[in-house]
Amino acid sequence: MMADMNLWEQLLYYFSENGFYIWSQFFRHFLISIYGVLFAAIVGIPLGFWISRHGKLADWVIGAANVIQTIPSLAMLSILMLGLGLGVNTVISTVFLYSLLPIIKNTYAGVQSVDKNILDSGKGMGMTRWQLTYMVELPLALSIIMAGIRNAMVVGIGVTAIGTFIGAGGLGDIITRGVNVTDGGAIILAGAIPTALMAVISDLLLGWIEKKLDPTKNKKILS
Repeated sequence: MMADMNLWEQLLYYFSENGFYIWSQFFRHFLISIYGVLFAAIVGIPLGFWISRHGKLADWVIGAANVIQTIPSLAMLSILMLGLGLGVNTVISTVFLYSLLPIIKNTYAGVQSVDKNILDSGKGMGMTRWQLTYMVELPLALSIIMAGIRNAMVVGIGVTAIGTFIGAGGLGDIITRGVNVTDGGAIILAGAIPTALMAVISDLLLGWIEKKLDPTKNKKILS
């Protein structure tokens, strides 16, 4: 039946016949991506603060994260698969590793950008190191940290798409199915378009949050 339709008619027909399947894979894809980025944020943000206190170690930690970033995605999946096996956990771990660099780097840059005079004022008021971190450095650096999370999320969505090769599911399954059949262009688009939309919407949403958290853009001008 689809053979008698043009590409866009085939795409609409595929969506109408497989809407629930596409939605379930979209949701699965999103969860894999966000879990990987969330775990990276839990590790990367404290690590970024820590290396900002130990400047000599910053180059080593960021360098190690850079090395991870240079490993091709399929190679990373293959390496982790040896220890974690097939499935979702391996893909989440891969997203986690690829998300570390932007989160650590942006956290470090955000903390380093905090005006030292503000920190000195806090110390003069008797604030402890924890209070300075939680009440001064974190709020002022949060927009830059969010920019790192934003970059990590977009990268994570792309990495998750190849998780189909190790049985993790997601929208990559639909793309692969289209590649493996004759005249599967509509099926490929049925997987590729939601993947692209997920990346664009995530980028826009996190970009909006990033702007809202930017202290330089939220100053109230007193008249």
